[in-house]
Amino acid sequence: MKEKAKIKLGISIGDLNGIGGEVALKTFEDSRMLDFCTPVIFASNKTISHLKSTLQLDIQFTGIPEPSKAIDGKINVVNVWKESPEIRFGVEEKQAGTYAIKSLRAAVNALKKDDIDVLVTAPINKKNIQDKDYGFPGHTDYLAQQLEGDSLMFMVTDKLKVGLLTDHVAVKDVADAITPELIRKKVMLIQQSLKMDFGIRKPRIAVLGINPHSGDDGVIGQEDEQVMKPTIKALFNEGHLVYGPYAADGFFGSATYLQFDGVVAAYHDQGLIPFKTLSFGKGVNYTAGLSKVRTSPDHGTALDIAGKGVADESSFKEAVYMALQIFKNREEYRELTANPLKKQKLKR
Repeated sequence: MKEKAKIKLGISIGDLNGIGGEVALKTFEDSRMLDFCTPVIFASNKTISHLKSTLQLDIQFTGIPEPSKAIDGKINVVNVWKESPEIRFGVEEKQAGTYAIKSLRAAVNALKKDDIDVLVTAPINKKNIQDKDYGFPGHTDYLAQQLEGDSLMFMVTDKLKVGLLTDHVAVKDVADAITPELIRKKVMLIQQSLKMDFGIRKPRIAVLGINPHSGDDGVIGQEDEQVMKPTIKALFNEGHLVYGPYAADGFFGSATYLQFDGVVAAYHDQGLIPFKTLSFGKGVNYTAGLSKVRTSPDHGTALDIAGKGVADESSFKEAVYMALQIFKNREEYRELTANPLKKQKLKR
């Protein structure tokens, strides 16, 4: 029987002055990682050589003209640019953002053409990527435009999976942004992702309140009473296992999250502060709801430690594992849904 081809895992290099290149290459210093996938880095031979030498990394790589030519058992590098951009570790500057976007665009284009199977993105700086051709606040919004589906920022570990109603929205605008339609849309995206991407047949989902104590029955704001509760009740009455709204402090403080397969946070910090506190170094940022699989580590560019060789690659490695597993889960889900007699194999 012919051996099944390894999953081609694309990597966008991120901000050149940050730790993205370091954690990506450190991940594959462990040659056993090449047993699981075929990595394809979108940068240039010269850039990767410079990172390898400067950070004294024990890796070997091979340059390829295009991602479709990737070689199993090798760290492959696609030459997205020919020049040798200066890398100034720890410096926030426009040039680093320009090359981060070049890498991202090339990787996403390869993903769309199925030249790679999944994508792991190294961290970018949301400020220095901005120009007339790229007006997105981050990866998620760009991917939503480029790939089919509605994107959802989904922070995941084995025991905790947190999705956001609003992600990069100013706190002062959060309450106005949350509508019954948005709640329904995000809950259904999370539910579908838990089924398709994580193999959970009947996911239980908790929704966190907007205000402290979920509004204390309207004493602290009316949003939870007028928007959250009716929408959650309607979803539950339709047969979805959706509960809440829960006060965020007690929900995480008492480990109630362990009783649920997914959690919906109202806004960025409400979800990400407890997630990173509980899972930092092991968490993965997954963009759910798209036609393709994209993950990233749960940290930023870390300019303060860039170039020092001390960056921890754990989260990037988890992002690699997660991308591979979701890709396999999706294949199994498609097979199971195409054959109803196999559906019972899905988890509970």
